[in-house]
Amino acid sequence: MSLTLNNENAVSEITTGHALKTANLAKDQQELEGQMAINLIESASVDAIAQPIGNSGQNINIKV
Repeated sequence: MSLTLNNENAVSEITTGHALKTANLAKDQQELEGQMAINLIESASVDAIAQPIGNSGQNINIKV
């Protein structure tokens, strides 16, 4: 490995490397969050919602 001063190529390679690593980490995070959202949606069961019993709270009287 050599170190040279005033070499713009070395700086751009480092910057590009960091940008690629950051983009890869962001992509992995988005995939993880997407999978978590899918799991949450799939776990919500419509059949598990309890139906109301009687007519309590179904009629609202509004007087003005």
